[in-house]
Amino acid sequence: MTVDSQGTANAAPQDAPGRAAGKSQTPPSATSGPKEVLQPSRGRRSLPRGLMPYLLVAPALLSMAVLLLYPLIRNVVLSFQELNRKEFITRQTVWTGFDNYTGLLSDAHFWTVVVRSVVFTAVNVLLIMAIGAGIGLLLDRLGKKMRLLLSLALVFAWAMPIVASVTVFRWLFDEQFGVMNWLMRTLGFSGYEQHNWFESGFSTLVIVLVLLVWGSVPFVALNMYAGLTTIGSELYEAAKMDGASGWRTFWAVVFPNLKPFFMVTTFLEVIWIFKAFTQVYAMNLGGPDRASETLPVFAYIEGVGQFHYGVAAAISVLTIVMLVAIMSFYFRLILKQEDEL
Repeated sequence: MTVDSQGTANAAPQDAPGRAAGKSQTPPSATSGPKEVLQPSRGRRSLPRGLMPYLLVAPALLSMAVLLLYPLIRNVVLSFQELNRKEFITRQTVWTGFDNYTGLLSDAHFWTVVVRSVVFTAVNVLLIMAIGAGIGLLLDRLGKKMRLLLSLALVFAWAMPIVASVTVFRWLFDEQFGVMNWLMRTLGFSGYEQHNWFESGFSTLVIVLVLLVWGSVPFVALNMYAGLTTIGSELYEAAKMDGASGWRTFWAVVFPNLKPFFMVTTFLEVIWIFKAFTQVYAMNLGGPDRASETLPVFAYIEGVGQFHYGVAAAISVLTIVMLVAIMSFYFRLILKQEDEL
């Protein structure tokens, strides 16, 4: 036992300090020492955690705000103004409140165009989905060469510019040199000597309907075929062993597995057809006597043709509201389906 300078007794043996000193003189291992902290270079600063995804999305959001959000807000503001030829020239701002909306909602012609647009969209989407799904099933059954040939034909039809396709269809239904009049005469039908296929709004919309179906079916067919490639062959074999027919196989195997495809594609086609403008306007300018107008064409004619820009803005706002109301059903189905997954 030793006593230190402060009088404290130490029970350690005499050689303990030596051993402790010996141990303390041993250099520490590389792993036992404090870890070296890497300091960032003075010229670079690390971004806050989680900020990088927002920075990557920021250009797209900014572009959408400039190209979509601002025109939409400006259009809504314009719908509460009276902007006719006089105000356009004098650059006066005349606020009318909800007069443009009340005038439209009490206009019988506006409701005629609304009903026409809804029916026109429903018939188009039904035919596009039915024909497109059928061609998609056909692509899945064809051989490689015929599948490639049909796929190229679909892509060419889909890639044709809208104005060019409208011009071709006007040639087909031309009053004097059209192929359809020649075909009807060849088949033995009378009354097709220089028959005017655009003499009524109904016949004009039927021609536009054929054009829209022809241009939209490739999108549905190619996506349908792509979806069919994801279904395992064992499901078809099981349905075949159970003696299921073609229709039964479609409803029991194909449709349940491709239900998300049908939902999303129908959603896109409704938007595409409901807002179709170029095909309807370029075919016959919304005529004759504005009998083939849909809501986008109606808004264009009221604005550019009649110089009623405030009314045209109100029509476009109501069109957006109607489209959202129509698609709300599909939104609920999509959200419900995501919850089930």
